Amino acid sequence: MIRSQENSKDNSTSVLQWPDYLVIGVMLSISTGIGIYYRFTGGRQRTAEEYFSANRSMGVVPLAIALTVSFMSAITLLGISAETYVHGTQIILIYLGGFFGTPIVLYFYLPVFAEMNTMSVYEYLERRFGVRARLLASTANFTQLLLYTGVVLFAPSLALEATTGLSGDMSVLLIGLICTFYSTVGGIKAVLITDVFQGVLMFVALTCVLSVAASNLDDGLSNVWSIAQEGGRIDFFNFSFDPTERHTWWNLLIGGTAIFLSLYGVNQVQIQRLLTAKNIKSSQRALLLSGPITLLLATFTSFSGLVLYAIYRDCDPLTSGKISHNDRIMPYFAAEKMSQVPGVTGLFISGVFSASLSTISAMLNSLAAMALEDYVKPLCRKIGVQFPAEKATLIGKILAICNGFNCLAVAFIAKSMGSLVEAAIGISGAIGGPILGIFTLGMFVEKANETGAVFGTAIALITCIWAAFGNLMTTTPPLPLSIDGCVNSTVLPDYRNVSSFGDNTDSSSNLYLYRISYMWYTPMGLIITLLVGYLTSLATRRIFHKDAREPDPNLFVPFLAARIRQRRQNAEKTTGSQMFVLENRR
Repeated sequence: MIRSQENSKDNSTSVLQWPDYLVIGVMLSISTGIGIYYRFTGGRQRTAEEYFSANRSMGVVPLAIALTVSFMSAITLLGISAETYVHGTQIILIYLGGFFGTPIVLYFYLPVFAEMNTMSVYEYLERRFGVRARLLASTANFTQLLLYTGVVLFAPSLALEATTGLSGDMSVLLIGLICTFYSTVGGIKAVLITDVFQGVLMFVALTCVLSVAASNLDDGLSNVWSIAQEGGRIDFFNFSFDPTERHTWWNLLIGGTAIFLSLYGVNQVQIQRLLTAKNIKSSQRALLLSGPITLLLATFTSFSGLVLYAIYRDCDPLTSGKISHNDRIMPYFAAEKMSQVPGVTGLFISGVFSASLSTISAMLNSLAAMALEDYVKPLCRKIGVQFPAEKATLIGKILAICNGFNCLAVAFIAKSMGSLVEAAIGISGAIGGPILGIFTLGMFVEKANETGAVFGTAIALITCIWAAFGNLMTTTPPLPLSIDGCVNSTVLPDYRNVSSFGDNTDSSSNLYLYRISYMWYTPMGLIITLLVGYLTSLATRRIFHKDAREPDPNLFVPFLAARIRQRRQNAEKTTGSQMFVLENRR
């Protein structure tokens, strides 16, 4: 039972006390201070190498934490907990994708980029295929990161609005400006070190939630699991093969692996971070270490959702009209329960802020690197202007500021994208799958050419984005929620009409493509790119006899690169033998 449930007032919003503001202020000051410190230490950012790659000087542990928190944002803290609260625990299986995806990244994708030693991962596509392939994939990923960062930037505004009454727009503006400042001033080293501090705060925020919840439950946290089972929230074994079901074992496992590969294997954000280590061995160790940290944080977050269900199972804030969206459940809890202890709500808000700041700063730095390497430098070459290398850092900072304002614009419309988790995964999957496909095609398929790569990626992007936006028209029915224990409960709210990516059980009249679960977008984009790209490459080779030249072995995964080198050696030996015979005949 919940203590004093009857004493809570509907629609109440607590105002932060001065200790809470002090805690938040200290957190933001430390994040800003780290940026300023790294601006005036080391090489003082005289080179783009230092600004974007930290001079390859990062240690394993801070890099591992940074890899974790770069995509474990406020979407995770607020979205995964809300997802577990409303739909159950099945979502946690998505993190098993890291278990299967990590060795693939370590031994296939990462060695290729480490060998290239480039600032933009899309330089690979130009070397492997050509300029068109590079621009297509870079533009698609640039758009993906802008949209994703906008959703991440919007997420903490939910917490701030619920606990302070500050408008969501003002919250977005405040967080965006602070993050843009320290990530622009300090470069990637400031971003990575700040990530460590902010990662700790994310765990602190969840600990605060669990501690306060335990004090509000008669039996503490001991009966949370059994309460969740009674409410149908414990579900790990849905083995359905229906692709239109929102979450199943198969789409979470396969989709989670594909998402992991798209984020850690070929994504500018993570590859840029991995290459800040001293060598490839350090990069590999950091990625291996980040796995347990990610799983621990995800487990904490999902369990927090079960705890919130135990608190509100008899008086659901959404059904009773106290909140307007699932993702506000944890901020609502902070406003209603955590404000009883001065400073605790401030710690929670700091954790949510940190979760978003760590991700946004990573995105802004990577977006700036992409813009500089993929657009500014090629444009200078095209118009015949010498790129001013000594101004590279300054130009990078200007680009970071511009990207910050672009992300702010996206954040202001993010509230119409539906559930945080589904919007984030839907955006990443619809664009990330085809991008994973074009890199995989280049690294694993020797016969692939630029025409096939561009055509396959374009078809996959069109299909996946079409599916994602069509899925916006569907609804996601929650598991049973009750208001029997509420005092002065209101009518059912608008959540039954809120659109989001996801389950489509009530949308049988929609096009089948629209009803496919958002978890299949990344695998679907990968497969379409590979199939269409390979077949198109074969057709253009036969018809136009294109790309018959011997490829550079460094652009392929290690086992294929070794085979190409061996073939070259055999060809050279054969050629040498033939020349020797000809010389003897003469």
